[in-house]
Amino acid sequence: MRPRNILASFLFLPLLLTAAARAQTPQRDMGKEQKIWEHLQLIAPDSVETFKRATEAFDADNYEEAARLYAEVRQAAPDFTPALRRQGAALAQAGKRKEGLALLEKAATLERTPENFMSLAEVLGFSTPDQQASAAEKERALTLAVEADRMSASADSSYPAVVAQLALETEHKLAFDAALQELRQKFPDELSTHYFSAIGAAMDEDWLAAESEIGRAEALGLPHEAAEQFLDSGVRTRARVWRCIYWVLYAAAAWALGLLALFALGKVFSGLTMRAVESADPEELAGGRHEKLRHWYRALINFAGFYYYLSLPVVLCLVLLAAAAVTYATFVVGHIPIKLALILIVGAAVTVYQMIRSFFVKQKEADPGRPLREEEAPGLWALTREVAAAVGTRPVDEIRVTPGTELAVYERGSAGEKRQDKAVRILILGVGVLNGFTRNAFRAVLAHEYGHFSHRDTAGGEVALRVNKDMLTFAYAMAAAGQAVWYNLAFQFLRAYHFIFRRLSHGATRLQEMLADRVAVHLYGARAFEEGLTHVIYRDAEFRHLAVREINAAGASRRALQNLYELPEAKGGESERDVETAFRQSLERKTSEDDTHPAPSERFRLAQRVRSKGEPEADGTVWELFADREALTREMSQVVEQRMKAA
Repeated sequence: MRPRNILASFLFLPLLLTAAARAQTPQRDMGKEQKIWEHLQLIAPDSVETFKRATEAFDADNYEEAARLYAEVRQAAPDFTPALRRQGAALAQAGKRKEGLALLEKAATLERTPENFMSLAEVLGFSTPDQQASAAEKERALTLAVEADRMSASADSSYPAVVAQLALETEHKLAFDAALQELRQKFPDELSTHYFSAIGAAMDEDWLAAESEIGRAEALGLPHEAAEQFLDSGVRTRARVWRCIYWVLYAAAAWALGLLALFALGKVFSGLTMRAVESADPEELAGGRHEKLRHWYRALINFAGFYYYLSLPVVLCLVLLAAAAVTYATFVVGHIPIKLALILIVGAAVTVYQMIRSFFVKQKEADPGRPLREEEAPGLWALTREVAAAVGTRPVDEIRVTPGTELAVYERGSAGEKRQDKAVRILILGVGVLNGFTRNAFRAVLAHEYGHFSHRDTAGGEVALRVNKDMLTFAYAMAAAGQAVWYNLAFQFLRAYHFIFRRLSHGATRLQEMLADRVAVHLYGARAFEEGLTHVIYRDAEFRHLAVREINAAGASRRALQNLYELPEAKGGESERDVETAFRQSLERKTSEDDTHPAPSERFRLAQRVRSKGEPEADGTVWELFADREALTREMSQVVEQRMKAA
């Protein structure tokens, strides 16, 4: 609906405005009245008192009596235009519009004054209950009113107010805007200014301003019923909608600033981490500045996790608002593309559903690999206890072997159990990493893992894990529903927030890794630590290459897999070059803000700064700690083969 059609119910009779205006300002300019009396005194002195009584009757809405008395004045002074003008207006108000117009026309012809022009315009342009003004009369009335306003030099807001009203009646937007501008400049605190400002704001679809302006007009004397009629025409409803929209946009702006603040804090903490490690005391393994930094890092990550869930209602509102805005825009332009509307509505519905669903989807978590019984590797179990004692922490409760090259620790238990250090400590040991692994190097790597237990790294992080899982659940669900597209605000939010959260959590993880490195180097020396880390990196590259090659060959010839852990090493030719290339790329890479672990070269450099306790070196290999190497490697190869067949 066009604004001017909406405003049909806003166009009150000028008497409404006149009555309201009179409630706040004097009814007559007595300076003007004095000049009129002086002029009449010269023409017909005996009629001055009659003229005054006529004016009093007119102002008391006694139009019949006023018309009769003005007629008496005209008998003595036939061409006295104030009497002609006021008698014509009184007759028109008394229901004798034709007779009144005749007198007003004569007054305007005899004397071209703003008062005569405006009085004629008011009677000519506004309809009465008895007679409707024609379109031609309204057009002429507007012309007269504009001319009267131009000619008037008085501080009278009724002139531009009448122009504004007639401009609305005749749908002349430019004339209305000009009159409204004059009202605002010359009469900023009057009822008519705020009244027409409300209408102007509604015409421009500035619903909040329209609601505010009509409130000010009511405070200055506009009848409550008139203000309610204006608001009930749709202004109040639209103002509420836009107020909600603005609140959402303000919240979205504050939320976006929060995202930027999180990103900036991630940068700051990353820099603080590197400076803290670089300037660390060679004798200090943890505590002091490190402990404070870890504490604040954890607090930041917990806040970022909370901020993710706080963000979801904002994103939900933005998704719905965007869909509504585009749909509304199609109505405004007059063309409704059905396919686009359906895409937006369905996309918004699916997004909202998947967003809510991501809160309640519980992913089943399973421990990797299988438990390694103590009788299968008594020497390994003994070594884990020995290293735990050296670090000064509780040993692992469980060792789980996997077919890959993993080497890590974690805790299984509730958050309370982890905080009280009562959770089950688990060491993950990939069988693929063991070939050629010396006990001395393995001890250093194991001491690094125990450093995480010692620093209670595994006791926290539930918030980060939960947020990451929920984000991935949401992202996968949106991708499955076909909503992982560039124009979906929720999907773009996920991408941006995952980027920020990843930077924060990975920065904290890098700090944990560097502090755990210091534990290993302090106990077993930089050389053993470097050997162990280098072995893990090389063996990962080599095992992946050899295993993939064997799996492909077995699949091509439809034969059983060989023992993946007894394959000949990649020596010579293209195979060795591929392994060496992958190894060098991992070893020589630079640390990025997306890394969970610092680059090996960086870790080796920092390890040289730590003063070693000088534990005696250990002889032998890790495989020597197992009771039956062949049985274990054959079992792991069968696990890989079963997975290959299942795939």
